[in-house]
Amino acid sequence: MRVLGVDPGLTRCGVGVVEGVAGRPLTMVGVGVVRTPADADLGHRLVAVEQGIERWLDEHRPERVAVERVFSQHNVRTVMGTAQASAVAILCASRRGIPVALHTPSEVKAAVTGSGRADKAQVGAMVTRLLRLAAPPKPADAADALALAICHIWRAPAQNRLQQAVADHASRGPRRPPAPHPSKGRTA
Repeated sequence: MRVLGVDPGLTRCGVGVVEGVAGRPLTMVGVGVVRTPADADLGHRLVAVEQGIERWLDEHRPERVAVERVFSQHNVRTVMGTAQASAVAILCASRRGIPVALHTPSEVKAAVTGSGRADKAQVGAMVTRLLRLAAPPKPADAADALALAICHIWRAPAQNRLQQAVADHASRGPRRPPAPHPSKGRTA
């Protein structure tokens, strides 16, 4: 499976492509950052993020896109920019029919490091080790994008089984209690 991980942001939007399957060594295909100038108009910044993500989708042809789920922060301006960049990534993938998964920061940290409270340095170190890189990708947004892709590759099989079980259950319709056996429950 080839996954494009997106660590959304307006100034720096981390992107990283990882290929592999759960239980096997993974390979980094590419990593980088889509940048926009902080003093540019919001519309222009969103277009620049879209163009950058479209280039990554064109070049790397991922089968899935994993985007960091936006979480509440104290700085509303920061969370708004992150949410807007996240929406652009989801839109670009969805326009092409590429399935998108959202993962929280703690899910990604737990998947990659074993702890949902790991710091950026720990995530970078584990991404470096898991992908057998010479050094952690810089800036941290790039390493975070790779961590998202790794998380998705490792979590996708279990998520797919769960979704299939839910779909199977829904297709059977509501369960009715079994009818009582004709010989039981009668009094003579």
